[in-house]
Amino acid sequence: MSINPFNEKAPKLEKCYENWKQLYQKAYDKNAVDPYTKVRIILASGAEFEAVWYSHQFSRHCDNNDLRRELAAVRRSEQQQQKKLASLKPLDENLLEVTISYEQVAVDLTVNLALLENDKYVKAALDFALLEDFDHLYRFADLLEMEQGAKGELLVGGYTEIMPGRPTISEHRHPFDDIRRHINMKTASLATKLNTMIITAAEQQTMNYYMNLGTFYTSDLGRKLFTEIAMIEEQHVSHYGSLLDVNSTWLECLLMHEYNECYLYYSLMQDETNENVRKVFEQCFLQELAHLNKARQLLNKYENKDYDAVVGEGTFPELLAFDKYAERNKQYVRDVLAKTIKNTSLLEDYTKVESLPEEYEFFKYNTQVNKMPTYVASHNVIGSYIGEFGEDYRFETAPHPVKELRDRTTDNTEIGR
Repeated sequence: MSINPFNEKAPKLEKCYENWKQLYQKAYDKNAVDPYTKVRIILASGAEFEAVWYSHQFSRHCDNNDLRRELAAVRRSEQQQQKKLASLKPLDENLLEVTISYEQVAVDLTVNLALLENDKYVKAALDFALLEDFDHLYRFADLLEMEQGAKGELLVGGYTEIMPGRPTISEHRHPFDDIRRHINMKTASLATKLNTMIITAAEQQTMNYYMNLGTFYTSDLGRKLFTEIAMIEEQHVSHYGSLLDVNSTWLECLLMHEYNECYLYYSLMQDETNENVRKVFEQCFLQELAHLNKARQLLNKYENKDYDAVVGEGTFPELLAFDKYAERNKQYVRDVLAKTIKNTSLLEDYTKVESLPEEYEFFKYNTQVNKMPTYVASHNVIGSYIGEFGEDYRFETAPHPVKELRDRTTDNTEIGR
C-alpha cells in the first residue's frame, strides 16, 4: 500500500530528539536474524549518512545563519537515527561478517532498483556496477571461508548466489570513465529520482565502511583486499553520484533527501520481519515526516515553492521489497552476467572491452595500478584459496552463465580487461 507522506500527520521536530536509553536498541541475534534484516539496516544507515553529509555541505555553502540553524536542528535528529540503527549490530558480529552483508546490499538492492527503473540509461548504470559488486561478494566470501571457516551462503541466507562477476582486477578504470550523464529532476520519473539517490547513498556507505574499517582487519591479505575494493567503491560513488541532477537548488535537494528517507523507511517497515527492528524503522519514519515537513517549510519560505515543484503529486512509487523477489533477483544477475560480463566504460557510455582503441586510457590505467596480477589482492585471495583447497568457494544454484568463469581451479584475470 502506497501513501503520500505530505498527507501524513508529522510530529514536531523538537519531539523527535531521544535520550540515550532510546538510542541504544536491543541488537539482533546474528545467528537467527534474517539476512535481509541486516541488509535493510545497512541501507537505512547509508541513507542517514547521506542526509547528514548533505546537510553539512549545505551549511558550509550557506551564509544565512537562521537557515543554518534550521539545518542543524534536523541534522541532530538524523544523527540520532543513525546511532540508533548502528546499535542494532551485535557485539559478536565481526568486520568480515558485516562486509558480506554490505555486499549483499550492493547486489540485491541494485537488482531491486534496476527492476523498478524506467530510464534505460540509469538502468544500464545499475547493471554495470552490479556485476562488480557481485564479484566483491565472491572475493570476500572466499576470504571469510579460508580465514574464519564460515560459509558465506549461510550469511546471505541462500538469497544471493556467490560466484565470480566481472573480475575485480578488470574494474580499475581511469577516473574519466566513471562520470555519467546526470538526470533532469524536472523530467525524470519519481522512481528514477529515488533510485539514483538510494544507490548513491548505499555505495557511499560501503565506501566509507571499507575505507575507515578495512585496516582493522586481522590479516595482511584481508587488509589489502579491503584497500583494493574500497577503491572500486570510490569509483562506484563517482559513477552513481554523477547521475544525480546538478541543477536543483540546495533546498530542492534537501526536500528530495527527506522525501527519499520517508520512502525508504516506509518500504523497510512494510518489508521487515524482525519486530524490534520493524519498530525502529517505524519510529524513524515518523521522525522523517517531521524532517520532510521542515524541508517543505524552508523551501516555501526561501524559494516560494511547494513540494510539488520537486516530487510532483507526492504519492510513493512502488515500494522496495527484498524477501518477495529473492529468486527473481538470482536470475536477473545471471542474465546480466551472460550479456555484459565483458563490458567496460567509455566516458559516459559502455562498450565491450575489445572495442576500445588499443591506446585507450582504460588499458593504461588498469596496467599501471595492477602492474602484475600477483600483486593484486582480489586475485591473490582466490589464488590462495585454490592453493589450499583445490578449487574456489562458491554458492551456485546452476553452472555459471559465463563459460570462461566456470573453471573453479583457476581465477580468470583477463575477462573484461
